[in-house]
Amino acid sequence: MDIAIAVLVVMTLVGLVFGLVLAFANKKFAIEVNPLIHIVEDILPKGQCGSCGFAGCMAYAEAVVINPDVEPNLCIPGKAPIAKLVAELTGKKAAEIEPKVAFVKCAGSVSKAKKAYEYKGVQDCVAASLLQGGPKGCQYGCLGFGTCVKNCPFDAMTMSDEGLPIINEQKCTGCGKCQTVCPKKVIELVPLGIHVALNCNSHDKGVKARKLCSIGCIGCGLCVKNCPHNAIKIENNLAVVDTEICVSLCSENTCLYKCPTGAIEGRIEKMPEQSIAAKVVKNQNLAD
Repeated sequence: MDIAIAVLVVMTLVGLVFGLVLAFANKKFAIEVNPLIHIVEDILPKGQCGSCGFAGCMAYAEAVVINPDVEPNLCIPGKAPIAKLVAELTGKKAAEIEPKVAFVKCAGSVSKAKKAYEYKGVQDCVAASLLQGGPKGCQYGCLGFGTCVKNCPFDAMTMSDEGLPIINEQKCTGCGKCQTVCPKKVIELVPLGIHVALNCNSHDKGVKARKLCSIGCIGCGLCVKNCPHNAIKIENNLAVVDTEICVSLCSENTCLYKCPTGAIEGRIEKMPEQSIAAKVVKNQNLAD
């Protein structure tokens, strides 16, 4: 019993000595932190999204304060107001940032896209994609397990009943976190003012694409032929829109009602829905 008490006393004393030594070393060799780092970190959105290229808001705050080569406008979620504040605090000049939002390049919902098989595994897009590319017939489409929604740091995404993510553009900061976690690369960041966007990510040829998804791009080129500003081209069986040309020159959105499958979505200055639907049906009948 005496031995046990003696051991306990010795261990306690050793612990106290080491504690005092560590406390002294911490105080003696402590590195002073520039208070401006904490001020900058406090005004950042705290999404920890990594869109700035650094491991979190604190890392970016430290870098932008200490390193003269780090730009003050790298916080994408903070947009222009935060960039301006960071620039003022660090004595730098912030270049203008083009605001962007996330866009899902797939409209292949449960009712429109075919399945390759029934998936019963972990409800995660990355996990599902490891099994023959996922259960969706179209190997380029959204898998619909909501990995992007779970990883959105700003609560700007929800899953629809049709198995596709819905983006709240009022909340979306354009941080790109959802884009990085999507195994199918279905999500891209687009400028706020774009007129049209393609609701498809498939590179399958027309017949196969149409067989797997009723709203998929078939690469027919009708949108290309009917765009008066040459803002669209076909690359690897998929229409690609040059957003800069589209925004600066187009106000007609002719491609919307020329698309036989309805794969092109109007973003602003949209034509009346009934008019678009009628013309899509008409062109679809002609294509068949």
